[in-house]
This record gives sequence, structure tokens and C-alpha cells, in this order.
Amino acid sequence: MASIKDIKAPMASTESAFFWSGSDEELDCSVRIPLSDPDFFPSPKKQKEMLASAKYKSQSNSEDDSFAGSEDSRTDERGGWGNKLDFLFSCISVSVGLGNVWRFPYLCYKNGGGAFLVTYGIAMMLCGIPLFFQEVAIGQYLGSGGMSLVSTLCPILGGAGYATMTIVFLLDVYYCIIIAWTLFYLINTFTMLPDLPWQHCGNWWNSEKCYEGSENHTASEIIRSQLNQTSTPVEEFWEKRVLMITDGIHDLGGMQWELFGCLVLGWLLVYFIIWKGLHQSGKIIWFSALFPYVIMIILLVRAVTLQGALNGLSYFIKPDWSKLTSSGAWIDGATQIFFGYSIGVGTLPALGSFNKFHHNCYKDAIITCVINTLTCLLAGCIVFSILGYIAFVQDAEVGDVVKSGPGLVFLTYPEVVLKLPGSVAWATIFFVMLAILGIDSEFCNVEAFITGVVDHFSTYLRPIRRKFTLGVCLLMLALGTPMVTKGGAYVFQLMDFYSASGISLLWVCFFQTIAISWFFGADRFCDCIEEMIGFRPGMFWTVCWVYLAPASMLSIFLFYCAQYVPVTYGASYEYPDWAEVIGLCLCFSSMIWIPAYAIYYVLCMPGTIMENIKAGFKPTVNKASPSSMTASKAAPGADSLRPPHQIPVSESKAVLITHQSGGRAQE
Repeated sequence: MASIKDIKAPMASTESAFFWSGSDEELDCSVRIPLSDPDFFPSPKKQKEMLASAKYKSQSNSEDDSFAGSEDSRTDERGGWGNKLDFLFSCISVSVGLGNVWRFPYLCYKNGGGAFLVTYGIAMMLCGIPLFFQEVAIGQYLGSGGMSLVSTLCPILGGAGYATMTIVFLLDVYYCIIIAWTLFYLINTFTMLPDLPWQHCGNWWNSEKCYEGSENHTASEIIRSQLNQTSTPVEEFWEKRVLMITDGIHDLGGMQWELFGCLVLGWLLVYFIIWKGLHQSGKIIWFSALFPYVIMIILLVRAVTLQGALNGLSYFIKPDWSKLTSSGAWIDGATQIFFGYSIGVGTLPALGSFNKFHHNCYKDAIITCVINTLTCLLAGCIVFSILGYIAFVQDAEVGDVVKSGPGLVFLTYPEVVLKLPGSVAWATIFFVMLAILGIDSEFCNVEAFITGVVDHFSTYLRPIRRKFTLGVCLLMLALGTPMVTKGGAYVFQLMDFYSASGISLLWVCFFQTIAISWFFGADRFCDCIEEMIGFRPGMFWTVCWVYLAPASMLSIFLFYCAQYVPVTYGASYEYPDWAEVIGLCLCFSSMIWIPAYAIYYVLCMPGTIMENIKAGFKPTVNKASPSSMTASKAAPGADSLRPPHQIPVSESKAVLITHQSGGRAQE
């Protein structure tokens, strides 16, 4: 029998291993010890100490059980969904959120309406749906979050996992700011009963330009509107009451304490939902996924019946073809797909990892993508109907009525609730809905970060998961504090543009896609899917994974770099150079992980440079064989990338120890 010293050190990130227990002559397959250091393989003495303190239950007594164990063992160790529909509604919750109701309309308005829909639709077909299914499926197969996913399939690109965690961390930091804005509106709904605080002028925050407007224009009102000398109560409430916005990012203007209190409240809500783990929050997700649609349908009925709504809808669906010559429409359309579908941020593999091994994730992926896109269109119809109404009242063009920016949803939806009977009640319901959309997306994204990190450093973090979750939430709260200052909206726009969207998200998605589709192999990936759900994906999926999606992402990335345009706030404010540098640093903070880790892998791993390069592009697991696929049916949940009757020494190594061969190490 081979001894521990005969086995080479792991060559990639190591998460777990089976050890000898008792004596050197016995191989105990019932105890699995997570490892955290990728270069650490414990001595026999250390193994005994680790085994003595291990509290994991036996995963299986069967000789056919492999590393993954049965479905129940994976559930016991990491947790799992209590109901098959919990996963579907979790995907809907995380992908149908503020990205649809908040981000999609303002990017569409920014890029000329219909032109944005063209780029969005192309990106959806070539990248969005195929990559959504790919991420969910690979997470379900490996049973791990997004941080260790790529390193298992293509070790040299393991930096993509760190890049993913960086992106989702930055996203979580600024995403909760939208929740804080929403909670501010919700609380202030009750401060001026029976009216709403954004209903009339004459409040302490209103300026002389405040103009309530009406549907019956007078000559003087039309002249004032055309000279751009007016602003609505809704606009002034947003800018002068909620944000108390300053003249630029150079002047943060001190803390907006009311917003800070709302930010703290938002993080408390997020923490108490996820403190036991996302898989135990299934019933919460059911409600949060369904409730918003009831409210949005009611708002849609009212919005499309407003005067001028047809003009707004025409602007929404009619393309301005000249916009397609600009890189902005393409990068926004593509990254909105990734942002809205939660692709490239580790969330989908994390959700899929809680599935049972044979769950039909294909069906859930298609349903979720269709619902996501329909939700975007639903939100777009509501927003642009309202914009058409505002344009009618101001006697202006739809493209000129409000400043395009991250606050568009807070300018349009509050306007439409004023037109509903019982406006206070409808405002309450709407902002409760918006808060639910934001919170369920936020806690799914925070869970993605926590799951990825905990799975990677499971020895240390899994026993203290709740404390770690609390620490992460407190850190994100502290980092979000500058965005609730009086100049915080400028910081928010900078983070939204650079940190978790745009070229950084395209960069990570590109390398993650080629790691799975090229180096791990599309055929091998299709074998994995067939093993899980019983049938192979069609040719369309393979062509998209291997050719169309990578080509689309690379083309848009290069096009955007060639026509780079710095971020602006609204249509007029341009950021100073030092702010641009900060934004680019945020962007590169995630992108740098991939080349840096590749260099580290080639230079620092055991072996020569050429040996490391060759090994770096090879998966650390073996392709499934027909016999293993047959065995997987007898032992559902087995990791069939490894042949049956073999016991993995570690997740990062192709060296296996075989019972039938008397424990001989096999390369």
C-alpha cells in the first residue's frame, strides 16, 4: 500500500482529503477533512490530530461511494434546498430584482430606448441564456460555490474565482445603497399624511423652480417648461431631500444621517435573512419572487392609461440606429444581461451547489431567463409610459424630460403613484415591493460571496459561518458609508460603472466561459449534464459556449476599449481625472486576479515552467466513463468525473488511490 509520503503535493487549491486513520494499514474512507492551504498536505501525525478533532459523520459505508458521496451526504455537509421549487424561486429572486426594475430602464433611457433593446436581445441569445445554464449546471455538478469552480476545471485560470469574489464583494457594497434609498422613501411616505412629501412644492427643500404642472397647459407654463426653468416636486424630493446632492464628487458635504440610518437598517434585514444560510430561507424567497409581479401589473395598467404614454412606449421600442455605432449601447446591453442574470458574480454556481445531483436545472434555467427578460420589458413599459406622461405635462421630448442616471426609477414610479386613488397606500405597497426586490437580490449576492469564501476556506470558516457572515456585513456597511454622504450619489455612480459591470464583468465572464468550454471541454461538460439530468444539450448550446459567447464578449470588450468614454453623472457632470483613476482602480481590482494568478501558478507551483503550463490547462479531474455513468445511477450524487471504486486524495489532484488495486497510487 502506498503511504502518505509517496503522494505528491497537491497542484491546485485543495479543499478536502481522505486520510488514513488508526494505522498505516487501514484506509478510512468515512472521514473527510477539509483543507485550506493549497500547498499543504499534512504529516501522519498531523492527520491523526485532525481526525481526532473531526466531527463529520460518515458519508457512506459503500465501496462505490466517491468523493462527493450521496446526495444526502452533500446536503448534510453544505445544506440543501428543502423543496425542488426553492431553487427555481431562488434563481428568480436573484436574477429578477433591482437589475430589472432599477437598472434596465435607466440604461435603456440613457442609450436611446429601442437601440438598447437591440444590443440587449443579441447579448441575451448569444451569451445570457447559455451562460446562465452553464453556471448553474457546473455549480450543481461540483457542489461548490464560484470561488473554486474555475480552478477545478482549469487550474491556471483559478484567478477567475478570486476575480468573481472581488466583483460580487464590490457589488454587495453599493447594491445596499439602493435599498437604503428605497427605505428612505418608504419611511417618508407617512410623514405628511394624507399627502405624499413629493406631491407638492412649498416644502423646506423645494426651490423657486419647483413646478407642480398639470395636464392642462397655459401659454406661460409651456414657455417656462421649454426654457428648462422648472423642476417637478418628484425631482426635487429626490435630489434635494433624499440625496441632498452637492455640486460634484469633490464635495461629499458631510453625512446624510437619515440615509445612513436606512443603510444600517438595510444591512440588518439582509443579515437576519442569511445568518442561517440561504438554503434555509426558501419560503422567504417564494414570497419575494412572486409579490412584486402583482404590484407591477397594477402599476402597468395605470401607467399605460396616462396621457402621453404611447409616446413614451414608442421611444422605448423604436430604435435610434445611430446609437449602435457607439460602444456605449453595446457594453451596456451586454453587461446588463450579465448583471440582470447574475452571471459572472458567483451567485448561480452557489445556488446550483445546493441542488440535489439529479435535479433538472436545465428547465429551471430556461424558465428563469424568460421570466427575467419579460420582467425587464414589463418594468420598461411602466417607466417609459410614465416618461411619456411627464413629457406630455412638460410639453417636451421624452428623451429630455429627466436626467438619465441611477435615480430614474425614483423619478418615475413616485410620479405614477400620485395618479392612483389612495396614493399613500400605493406608494407604501410599491416601496415595500422595491425593498423586497432589493433585499432578496442582495442577500442572494451576499450569500454567493460567503458560500464561495467559506467553501474555499472550509476548515476555518464553516464552524464560524454566522460570525463570518456578521463580519462581512459590517465590513460592507462601513465601505458603503461614503455613498450615503451628500455627495454619495457621485461615488455610487462611479462604483456602478466600474466595479461590477462594464469591462471588468466581461473580462471575468470571458475567462470563466473558455475555462469551462475550451479547456475543460464542451463535450466533457455535456457528459456531466447528461449524467445529471439524463439528456445532452443540443448543438445550439455547444456552439454558443464554444464560439458565439466568447466571440461576442471579446468583440464588445475590444470595441469598448477602442471607443472608451469616461463615466458621467446624468448628461452633464463629468468626473475629475482623479475620480477616473479611482474608478479604473476599482475595475482593475478584479481583472488583475486572472493574469496575476496565472503567473503565480506557472512560477511557484512544483515542477518546471513548461510542466506547470501544461498541467495548468488540464482539469484536475478525469472524464466520466460509461461505467462511471452507470454507477452514478446506482449511487446518485457521486462525482462521476472520477471512475468508480476510486477514493480521491484531494480535490486538486488526479492522483487516486484504488481499493481494488490494493491502494496503489495511479497517475
